[in-house]
Amino acid sequence: MKLVSFATGKGKSYGLSTDHGIVDLGRRLKPRFPDIKALLAGDGLAEAQAFADAPSDYREQDLIFLPTVEQPNKIFCVGMNYAEKRQEFGETNAAPTLFIRFPDSQTGHACPVLKPRFTNEFDYEGELAVVIGKGGLGISADQALSHVAGYSCYMDGSVRDWQHSWYTAGKNWRQTGAFGPWLVTADEIPDPQALYLRTYLNGQLVQDDNTANMVHQIADLISYISTFSELSAGDVIITGSPGGVGKKRNPPLFLKEGDLVEVDIERVGRLKNVVMRDAAVA
Repeated sequence: MKLVSFATGKGKSYGLSTDHGIVDLGRRLKPRFPDIKALLAGDGLAEAQAFADAPSDYREQDLIFLPTVEQPNKIFCVGMNYAEKRQEFGETNAAPTLFIRFPDSQTGHACPVLKPRFTNEFDYEGELAVVIGKGGLGISADQALSHVAGYSCYMDGSVRDWQHSWYTAGKNWRQTGAFGPWLVTADEIPDPQALYLRTYLNGQLVQDDNTANMVHQIADLISYISTFSELSAGDVIITGSPGGVGKKRNPPLFLKEGDLVEVDIERVGRLKNVVMRDAAVA
């Protein structure tokens, strides 16, 4: 099942992405489940699944994609979680590298990613996003995947010259994190550690790896994070980017206006965004 958040001229909603189009679940379930986060928190996936064969309400081209979970309570990002990436950056710390992305820094599939005016080092990072379905504190690694609602693609855009000695300032400019196109429920992906992840820039393959090569696997990340922070339904863990980022290429390969960035993850989907200049701040 693929759950998608979207907007039309009638406002925001969410639905099922099917072979025939988008089934509007908001129209059918909104009194109890106003958005995907509420659907997950209310254990409503079975009710959503009941509409899988309903007639579609929209074509994809008729709507605007929103971030898969528009307002997660928490977005945890994992850095340096692939061996090649660690080698590129000289990372030797054995513990997971974590930082926070704010919900208002996100954008959806097929929406512009905004290059801040104050940088010439805007970088791409394709990643697998994990969406929590059942919250908890102190979750054991052997139970962790049972807390996952599903998976999505993420382009965790990095403003490298604003990262300084830590990540917050380089990761939270508006519309620099693309999230989508949809959430593929966990039952569709029996092994999230066996997925090919590829990032393309203007059709050129720039990142190519497999989630099997994560240094800290998904179950361990959930367990580690929930040791100190209670997770809740709709929370997102972005699990790290493979090697091949623009910062470490020779010469560097940074994003510019008009570039097309695509994150393709096996069994999950293909997230596409065009880079535009952020002209909102003088």
